[in-house]
Amino acid sequence: MTGSQQQAAMLSDKPGEHGRRTKLTNRPFMRLGLLVVFLVVLLGAGAVWLGLKANSVKNDLEAATALVPQLKEEILSSDSESVAATMVKLREHTSSARRQAEDPLWNLSSGLPWVGPNLSAVAEVARSADDVATLGLAPLVEIYDSLNWDSLLPSGSGANLNPIKVAAPRVASSAYAVRASAERLKAINTSQLLPQVAVPLAEANTELKQAVGALSSAADAAAIAPDMLGIDGRRSYLLMIQNNAESRASGGIPGALAVLTLDNGKLSLGAQSSAVDLGVMSPSLPVDPQQEQIYSTRLGKYMQDVNLTPDFPTAAATAQEMWAKKTGQNVDGVISVDPIVLSYILQSTGPVALSGPELEAAKAAGLSTELTGSNVVSTLLSDVYAKIKQPKLQDAYFAGVAKEVFSALSSGKGEAKGLMTGLGRGTDEGRVLVWSASASEQSVISKYRLSGSVGGSSVSPAEFGVYFNDGTGAKMDYYTKRSVQLFRQCPAGGYEETIVRVTSTNTAPADAATSLPAYVTGAGLFGVPRGTVQTNIVVYGPVQANVESASVDGQKAPFAPYLHADRPVGVVAQQLAPGESKTVEFTFGKIVQHTEPNVVVTPTVQHVKDVILPTEDASCDQGQ
Repeated sequence: MTGSQQQAAMLSDKPGEHGRRTKLTNRPFMRLGLLVVFLVVLLGAGAVWLGLKANSVKNDLEAATALVPQLKEEILSSDSESVAATMVKLREHTSSARRQAEDPLWNLSSGLPWVGPNLSAVAEVARSADDVATLGLAPLVEIYDSLNWDSLLPSGSGANLNPIKVAAPRVASSAYAVRASAERLKAINTSQLLPQVAVPLAEANTELKQAVGALSSAADAAAIAPDMLGIDGRRSYLLMIQNNAESRASGGIPGALAVLTLDNGKLSLGAQSSAVDLGVMSPSLPVDPQQEQIYSTRLGKYMQDVNLTPDFPTAAATAQEMWAKKTGQNVDGVISVDPIVLSYILQSTGPVALSGPELEAAKAAGLSTELTGSNVVSTLLSDVYAKIKQPKLQDAYFAGVAKEVFSALSSGKGEAKGLMTGLGRGTDEGRVLVWSASASEQSVISKYRLSGSVGGSSVSPAEFGVYFNDGTGAKMDYYTKRSVQLFRQCPAGGYEETIVRVTSTNTAPADAATSLPAYVTGAGLFGVPRGTVQTNIVVYGPVQANVESASVDGQKAPFAPYLHADRPVGVVAQQLAPGESKTVEFTFGKIVQHTEPNVVVTPTVQHVKDVILPTEDASCDQGQ
């Protein structure tokens, strides 16, 4: 051993040196251990802290959600003090939830695996809820007192439309804020979320989607309603009352016509007429070639037939031009309602009594001289034909009833909530249709069912349409009952396939040929036996689909295929003797839209809910 080696050995054997070196060597591991213990304690405390925060956020959001139905009821009841108080509570809860979900530890933990996406999603829900309350609802509540719906409705004395015009930007801003929140929530990736987070998130998305729709509609209405109601000058509209006893695609033959005038909310009914009075257009007005091919040149020849097409903008624009040519009066738009809508209005205004020549004619014929929400439909669509033989007097009675109903409106009868509910119901059922000659106004209207469009943004992606056009030349559709149902087939080759089933029954009495008036049966003048009803059933499929086949009572049947607004159209003519029932089915294939289908139908005497039956889906093996 060399000297240096011995020296090293001696040094290494000094008492206590080995133990000291061991301690020095293990110190970093001790530090790491202490750090791990500290982190465990910290994470444990953090988990408890986050748990408390999460529970608090959950409680605040649930409390805010529970206040929404109460707020809606208070708004409908026009209880402004309660609305303001509830709004304060709502914002307290949403701001508290947001504040806690934006805690630094919460934000830091949002970057962790597994738990992070859930915390991040909850934070976004809290932020969105607060934005909806603060930027969406609160501004609307602030202008709530300025919107007195009773004074905003058109009447004989006019309406104060300025509050709507002033409120319009605020409503548009609220709609934008809620839409932005909805888009943020919709963008959240739910694949990594726990059910406890994913389920409420889905519910929030559904609620916000409905809120966006409602606010967008309110913003659009506030933007165009003042002008359409005549805030800056008189507006005139051709009022068409469609008679459902003789079907047309958008409802029924125009049974009465009148000019409805609105001047700064002041409503009055002017010149009255009927489709028959206008006579024949010579030469016929030009019509879109696709629609002319389906519905013939009658669209541009007779006012009675402008709505053979289900596309109300086409029918309305044609009616406006016909009216101008025959009367020399240019109207600013067209509004269409039917006797069922009149019944909804009368449910709010109460009964109306006929006066003048119409009163004497009604008395002489034994017709009701007082119309109510209960009897107006049967009176206008059935009794008038049984008791008044002359068509001109029938039209006069129809016009007299319309005059009294709108006089009741203009005199301020009926409360706002009831009228709005009735008109809203009529709109949902396709019984209230509006068209404006102003391109800017029509571009807004065209986004909604109110437009009666068969193409464009008001039509949902997988929408079917079933429309009825009378071929009897009479009023037999009062006795025709129908049902419409969709049957969704199993997808094939990446495409959807749907069967549209239309069942029709002639409920007229067996002796209808002799017991019903000739004007109701048509008296065989158009080649249809008395008591029999003939209908052209027109069915539209979704854009880019194909109409592949048709059958009647299970037997393959010929049909006429067409195209309108890039939608496939199938037409079958059908005759039904009294008591007879038939079922027509159209099969649509190559449907590219993989969304839930819906169907729109011609509004008839029946309630729409009784006509449209629930869609049935085939049982498909997803593994195939």
